[in-house]
Amino acid sequence: MSESWHIGVIGGSGLAAGIELEAAQEIEVASPFGLPSGAITTGSIAGVRFTFLPRHGPGHAIPPGAVNYRANIDVLKRCGVTDVVAVSAIGSLNPAMMPGHFVAVDQFIDRTQGRENSFFGPGLVGHVSLADPVCPRLFSGLVDAIGKEKAMVHPGGCYVAIEGPQFSTRAESRLYQAWGGDVIGMTAMPEARLAREAELPYALIGMVTDFDSWRETDEGVDAAAVLEVMARNTGLARAVIRRFAALLPARRSPSPIDRALDHAVMTAPSARDPVLVAKLGAIAGRVL
Repeated sequence: MSESWHIGVIGGSGLAAGIELEAAQEIEVASPFGLPSGAITTGSIAGVRFTFLPRHGPGHAIPPGAVNYRANIDVLKRCGVTDVVAVSAIGSLNPAMMPGHFVAVDQFIDRTQGRENSFFGPGLVGHVSLADPVCPRLFSGLVDAIGKEKAMVHPGGCYVAIEGPQFSTRAESRLYQAWGGDVIGMTAMPEARLAREAELPYALIGMVTDFDSWRETDEGVDAAAVLEVMARNTGLARAVIRRFAALLPARRSPSPIDRALDHAVMTAPSARDPVLVAKLGAIAGRVL
């Protein structure tokens, strides 16, 4: 059975502003997991429903380690989002992935620490598969959209997620290269993990802003230079989202990720924490 698309977009606070959403509305949405990064902006592009959430809040006031990733995914699910597209600035660990290029990420290495990385916990244990963390359908659609906007796109890349807020040392940067990392950032995890627990297909397009710290000839990552590249690419990112909307099929066919929780919950019904069950109403109510 097919249904309508409703694309959630997690990105910079200015991403939605320049897209010219039809019938745009800004709405505050509450979550039992605390405050999300900010109000959502919802509307339509090319007849497709889109809902935008600023990952770092208005004015980029929330650092990567303080983002409430659980609340962000929860409110998107509560809004009826069917799929999630993340837009992020990234550093490059791969000489072929140059500043100004786009990378459609397909794998992750998680080096974050101390972040709430699951909706499940004591009293309600759940395990989802994350072997292939990116939705292939969204991945292909984004690669196609970027190509049609005449931008350089790399179809595939391993994203190393670090805690931050500092950029890497040279030794760390080279270590991540040796592990097979292609790009590096601070926000994709636990975002991708939580999207899978919420049965939301997820894909990430990264805008390369720098070469991280592995090149001896460079001085290292400079925040001002990163912001300059981001500013140049924001308009292109908006064009990619518009193109992606126009390329989507008229109706959304089911994805296997829609049923990621079918066999994930391990806790017997009699042993489940009723408080946590209630908090997970939007995320996992289908199987609880």
